[in-house]
Amino acid sequence: MFGLDITDWGTWALLVVGGGVAGWVLGRIARTALAKLKWGGFGAIAAGLGRYPILWGALAGGFAALEAVAWSDRIEDWIRTALIVLLGASITFAVVRVAGGLARVYSASLEGGAASASIFLNIVRLAILVIGLLAVLSTLGISITPMLTALGVGGLAVALALQDTLSNLFAGLQIISSKMVRAGDYVELSSGESGFVEDVNWRYTTIRQLARNMVVVPNATLASTIFTNHKLPAEDFGVYMSVGVAYDSDLDLAERIAREVATEVIAEFSPTVRDFEPSARFHTFGDSSIDMTVVLRAGQFDDQWEMRHQFVKRLKRRFDEAGIEIPFPQRVVHTA
Repeated sequence: MFGLDITDWGTWALLVVGGGVAGWVLGRIARTALAKLKWGGFGAIAAGLGRYPILWGALAGGFAALEAVAWSDRIEDWIRTALIVLLGASITFAVVRVAGGLARVYSASLEGGAASASIFLNIVRLAILVIGLLAVLSTLGISITPMLTALGVGGLAVALALQDTLSNLFAGLQIISSKMVRAGDYVELSSGESGFVEDVNWRYTTIRQLARNMVVVPNATLASTIFTNHKLPAEDFGVYMSVGVAYDSDLDLAERIAREVATEVIAEFSPTVRDFEPSARFHTFGDSSIDMTVVLRAGQFDDQWEMRHQFVKRLKRRFDEAGIEIPFPQRVVHTA
């Protein structure tokens, strides 16, 4: 077949299989060595390489077989072209995997995981794929200059046709680069929607509400709206509780009990800010009560719900024990 005898085929198979085995051995050694290093990026590199060393070893054996076996010129050109395409494609996909892993490691190293949005990862992957494709075409002797010229001319038409899409793309890049919105942040939009940011991709930002509904906001809309990020500039934030006591209550005692209960709740349910000193301040002579605000502090946004729940229960119990009344709305009418 193809003008080769059994010896030639045996040599070809031996070189390809031997190259694959050598690639497997070298790949195992490289992954083991990288796994022992402390930086997480080395683990990402090892994971990204996967089983590609086996393929690269087999391809190296294939190139060696081209020199060791007397192929016809036509068959040799076909095989060489196939090997180049496979090598270029495999290297490109391996680099995409490694770049994705390194991007995730870099995101996790940033404060708050700011760069964990998929928009950067997708852009990096697309850029590597385009570069890999152009490199393969150039290696095969195909001129890429006309292609680049066509892309430049057609880019204007595409930009005009996809104005909204490109607007969302660049708005997403601006949102992430400014670090005002990060995956995991709890944001509240001026339109009323609120929730945890799940992802910022090339077109829209997804926000998961507390009811586990998903709100989809175009990036351009998010970039131009007023919103509150409850995790910036710091993750911990104040929790304000309003309390009213009867006019005949001992205000000093009520204040002391409120601060004690707040301290207990913070220490138990948000220990990361247990050194925070809660405050209790009276501020209003209401229609039925003297009102005060108790300020607690939560280490994370999710901590506040249990803190509010426990504070109300414990304060009510302590007020009952101390004989302090929390009055309901009432009005006193005097008649002549």
